[in-house]
Amino acid sequence: MFDQLMNAATFTVPRLRMSGVRKSFGATRALKNVSFEVAPGEVHVLIGENGAGKSTLMKILSGAHRPDAGAVELEGKPFVPANPLHARRSGVAMIYQELTLAPHLSVEENILLGEEPARFGWLNRSRRRELARQALAELHHQNIPLDATVNSRSIAEQQIVEIARALIGQTKVVIMDEPTSSLTQADTENLFAIIGRLRQRGVSIIYISHFLEECQRIADRFTVLRDGESVATGDMAKADLPQIIQWMVGRPIGEIYPRFPHHRGKPVLEWRALAGRSKPQAASLTLHEGEILGIAGLVGAGRTESLRACFGLECIRSGVVLVRSSEATHRRPGQRLAGGVGLLSENRKAEGLMLNRSLADNLTLTRYGPLSRFGFIQNSRQRQATREWMDRLDVRAQDPGQSVSELSGGNQQKVALGRLLHHQASVFLLDEPTRGIDVGSKAQIYKLMGQLAAQGKAIIFVSSYLPELLGVCDTIGVMCRGVLSEVRLADQWTEHRIMAAAIGQASPAAA
Repeated sequence: MFDQLMNAATFTVPRLRMSGVRKSFGATRALKNVSFEVAPGEVHVLIGENGAGKSTLMKILSGAHRPDAGAVELEGKPFVPANPLHARRSGVAMIYQELTLAPHLSVEENILLGEEPARFGWLNRSRRRELARQALAELHHQNIPLDATVNSRSIAEQQIVEIARALIGQTKVVIMDEPTSSLTQADTENLFAIIGRLRQRGVSIIYISHFLEECQRIADRFTVLRDGESVATGDMAKADLPQIIQWMVGRPIGEIYPRFPHHRGKPVLEWRALAGRSKPQAASLTLHEGEILGIAGLVGAGRTESLRACFGLECIRSGVVLVRSSEATHRRPGQRLAGGVGLLSENRKAEGLMLNRSLADNLTLTRYGPLSRFGFIQNSRQRQATREWMDRLDVRAQDPGQSVSELSGGNQQKVALGRLLHHQASVFLLDEPTRGIDVGSKAQIYKLMGQLAAQGKAIIFVSSYLPELLGVCDTIGVMCRGVLSEVRLADQWTEHRIMAAAIGQASPAAA
């Protein structure tokens, strides 16, 4: 049932209207009954847990899917795009959460892909370059080389390219599906400025985000989806966040950043002037049992490179890595896993999961011992272990045999994290573990991190979202241009001090 929370400002003809939209994939009903409207120049946020139907709804709008039932209107006329190019040329641009770039093409080619300027039937390369440069400049990222292949850029830079592509041409509606999930605070501020300029030009923005603080800041109105239905709508300025969260999950979720009593024990991991091929540069830290150590920094500062070098995925140029006081500098990932060190990659699609394999295979991949007999995997044991982890992590799936590729992004992330838990890792290197995760799932992951710390596990937590670092971590360090600051207690940091350290403009002082 669709509950009207409050009366919003009325307008004659909405830019976009969706009424009673339904969509099923086999026996799965992704959308049951969704309705909402967006006015010209309005920022309308769609809020909901992973699997609530947000991305499916936007794929219908962008021409990737067709609805089974319901009506879609663009400027008062029926709108059923045959494909994404048709939608794009009709004025509807989509920025997907999961990047849709051509990895082996250049940054310039990706930005203008499908919209290449031509003259007399020939590609106008100089004009293409000019348009690509303008799009990146509007996002304050002129430093991204236009000739570089997309697969050579970081995940965050790839997301900037995806956003730049949506700014090409005269758009009426821009759909942004988790556009800040891999962006730093500075990049997020730039994006908000872009949204403000688009709003002034009368462009309608449909914004999907799990960061409710962002939604409060930029949105005019909101619609909450749960289990494929629209359950509430209203003015964001008058919204009550606890009530919105309860609509999202169907229940109160309690404290967002739960705290569990835990104490720092002996050192288990140490970096001494760790230097990679280009980054990090002389990074030093000591991680203890029962400690959650956060690492903040801007995109490209070297946070991901540091974790990958520690885990053996990237070359170590100099410096020392100690695991339980024993030097273990030049080790391969398999050796790190055997030593109890586990890495959760920020890029779950390419590195964290085998998308064509089942949940059971993904969850148990690195530790088959308890599931085998005489060297053969016992399917019953594997499925039982998988079901236990599914219950513990609240993974929403049909059964252990379901393909991971069929799950929502948040559930895929839980599977990737579940593998480290099944492996019984004692040191967790978590690179953006809450990227693309809804607020309910985030609270579960924060709770799990606290429980692990209470069990004496050690965690390095890399995140671009400063509130969660300050809310979850015991200690925090900040990376700037490959150099890691002194690690301090979390209560000695503020968001302002972290950002000052991240851009290298100030030396943080103790509170």
